[in-house]
Amino acid sequence: MFDGIFDAIEEWMRELLTGVINTNLDRMFTDVNQKTGEIAGQVGMTPENWNSSIFQMIHNLSDSVIVPIAGMIITFVLCYELISMVTEKNNMHDIDTWMFFKYFFKMWVAVYLVSHTFDITMAVFDLAQYAVNQASGVIAGSTALDIHSVITGIDEKLEVMELSELLVLTLETMIVSFGMKLMAVLITVIVYVRMIEIYLYTSVAPIPFATMSNREWGQIGTNYLKGLFALAFQAFLIMVCVAIYAVLVSGIQKSDNISTALFGIMAYTVVLCFSLFKTGSLAKSIFGAH
Repeated sequence: MFDGIFDAIEEWMRELLTGVINTNLDRMFTDVNQKTGEIAGQVGMTPENWNSSIFQMIHNLSDSVIVPIAGMIITFVLCYELISMVTEKNNMHDIDTWMFFKYFFKMWVAVYLVSHTFDITMAVFDLAQYAVNQASGVIAGSTALDIHSVITGIDEKLEVMELSELLVLTLETMIVSFGMKLMAVLITVIVYVRMIEIYLYTSVAPIPFATMSNREWGQIGTNYLKGLFALAFQAFLIMVCVAIYAVLVSGIQKSDNISTALFGIMAYTVVLCFSLFKTGSLAKSIFGAH
């Protein structure tokens, strides 16, 4: 009698644990597959296309708050430029008519840069978007993970496992499932933080652009442009990471060991997230921004 009760309880536990394991295996890669599939579309957008409301707010703030400050900076820089030019020419004893044409040309360039700041910054991101779109066309292979294509004969393996083994495997699948969901969140955070950084960066663009007409102060604007290109082409580096991830995923070998296969697949996703985190510093290093 008791043997029958214990057998029934054991069978119920086996069915419960097997169901939990199958559910975890079926759902653990859903979020990661979705996020990796969306990366190309997200990073390929310009700031204006990604969120037009935020872009318009940043544009208005820049025009109404930052541009007047940039105008004062231009005035200071141009006065400094004029004083430097006069003192360099022996207090105008060695005056040359050409230097006035050069001064007015610098003045025109300074005003033009500030008045067309957003056009210039968006042109940088349009260039980066072109590179990303071209890269997405070159990337061959899917980034989607399917556990059934990696582990052979899952159902048969679960049927012959002991109850203790099923319990351990249940815990492992729960850990991996939680880890994969965390990786999906991190991928979203990386993409969103980059876009927010772009909006913050472009909001103050008129100020560094106002310094570019002067040799001494121009390093501010030059370094800003380097950082702008780094942010824009970080999207290209992200696409390269996704391309490498797609190749790694497509090359995963089938395994008979469920635990080994699970943690092996999770390792690829961890590598992807770590690589995505490194793209920002790598882009700044390439363009010499600091």
